[in-house]
Amino acid sequence: MSNSVRVRFAPSPTGFLHIGGLRTALYNYLYAKHHGGTFILRIEDTDQARFVEGAEEDIIRSLEWCGIEIDESPIHGGEAGPYRQSERKQRYMDAAMQLVEADVAYYAFDTAEEIETMRERLKASGNPSPSYDSITRQSMKNSLTLPSEEVQKRLETGEPYVIRLKVPRRESVQFTDIIRGIVTFETKGLDDQVLMKSDGMPTYHLANVVDDHDMGVTHVIRGEEWLSSAPKHMLLYQYLGWEPPTMAHLPLIMSPSGGKLSKRKAEQEGIPVNTRDYIDGHYEPQALVNFLAYLGWSPGDDSEIHSMDELVDLFSLEKVSKAGAVFNYKKLMWYNEHYLRNQADQALVQRLLELPETNSLTGVTAERLLALLPLLKERITRLDEFFEMGTFFFEDPQVYDEKGLAKAGEIASSMVEVLMQTLQAHPKDDLTPEEYKAWLHDTAEAQGVGMGKVMLPTRLAISGTGFGPDLTPSLALLGKETVLRRLQAALNHWSS
Repeated sequence: MSNSVRVRFAPSPTGFLHIGGLRTALYNYLYAKHHGGTFILRIEDTDQARFVEGAEEDIIRSLEWCGIEIDESPIHGGEAGPYRQSERKQRYMDAAMQLVEADVAYYAFDTAEEIETMRERLKASGNPSPSYDSITRQSMKNSLTLPSEEVQKRLETGEPYVIRLKVPRRESVQFTDIIRGIVTFETKGLDDQVLMKSDGMPTYHLANVVDDHDMGVTHVIRGEEWLSSAPKHMLLYQYLGWEPPTMAHLPLIMSPSGGKLSKRKAEQEGIPVNTRDYIDGHYEPQALVNFLAYLGWSPGDDSEIHSMDELVDLFSLEKVSKAGAVFNYKKLMWYNEHYLRNQADQALVQRLLELPETNSLTGVTAERLLALLPLLKERITRLDEFFEMGTFFFEDPQVYDEKGLAKAGEIASSMVEVLMQTLQAHPKDDLTPEEYKAWLHDTAEAQGVGMGKVMLPTRLAISGTGFGPDLTPSLALLGKETVLRRLQAALNHWSS
């Protein structure tokens, strides 16, 4: 391996890519590319019981959608593969046996029931959170307490066992974290971590360390939730005789209501939790990338809008905050509006033509959409809102907003009737927005009412709602025949 920066994003395929995982991937990618390094995608699929079909594909799709280019992975290849942990089982067992032979790991034959009995006994004697550790291991069924002949016999007969890390009783484990500075843990608070499970699969801890070493990972950039596991990993590096990578533990993503942004809290806050929700919801990938980059990091100035290339140039782990970062959904929408509105109209039209609404609405053409964009582009936050707000350009309203009708008052029906008469009497069939504005103004003046008294009933009649894009350009795009038809339909509906 070269001496250049090599980082990895190592998700488990146990579900769709969480927004927190995407931020971790992004920070790894920005750091690697800032230093001209390599971004590795490793799939940590040792937990076969929680494996979700299609999760690996979702992870890759999500990263590519965001513009995160993968250098090495199960599908991109690379010299350090295989990149799925399920394909590296023998490597983990070899490392575990190396630890056992060095007397820093051991076989444990205890059943789940026996471990639970130990915990209940210690709880009853005043230990609120007992664990399998340097003290309790002495009363359990393992290769440290059983005669060597019995251990060998149990192994030969195929009795189920796990391999545990032999954590020292009174030592300090210290390392430097780029974000948090010097971090110190006392081993007396650590349990004897299971390294190899009874099914022959490694736990995250052993596989993580072995893979990072074998793949030449120079920097481990991961979430704060893994900080408590770091001392075990440091012990493994020490016991295996390997140089540990540099560590950087990212701050938690917090809910606006407080606490970590869990799936439940995200749903309560109306925040999409998985990256595929943003893809399916037609968010702008550049907006999500820009937003996530600032979710715990800042370049140190007042700038907020940056392309991926600019973020690569600016990014530094030293400027990542220790404190949790609150997920401000309104800020994300601000980013989304910016990136949406700064796209070329032709590009947006092509994307709009790919939305499912084009098959359910009549008269959706590239030319029509191009004419509508100036009216709707500045009023929408996400692309799919175009058809939500602009449906009335393609079909007559079937219902009318009750709040809008209440605001329009009893005068609405009589006003629509007058509007119909004056529009029918207009000498032109193809009115401009200015001429529609004059028509509304003249009608209001003749009736002795303010413009609001004619504009609101007109908007309700043509769109079914009391709000929307500029009224007079909308009328011009709909055309005189359609406007008259909708005025008549509204009058019939409101008078019935």
